[in-house]
Amino acid sequence: MKTIYDVQKLLLQYGTLIYSGNRIADLEMMEEELREIYDSKLLDVRDYKLGVLVVRQAIEIEKDKKRGNV
Repeated sequence: MKTIYDVQKLLLQYGTLIYSGNRIADLEMMEEELREIYDSKLLDVRDYKLGVLVVRQAIEIEKDKKRGNV
């Protein structure tokens, strides 16, 4: 998993589609969904960690954009 699109495809495999119009909130919700799927023992640790890493990086990028750093 390298992109948010990859995370979205993974979540869609479990019937989860996230879109609220608020990018940061969407990303945070994706992280929570990954955690719930992992806690349910449906996702292996590697995919969970990679997914969370990708999402957290995207959150930081979005926060930097809001601050005007990008």
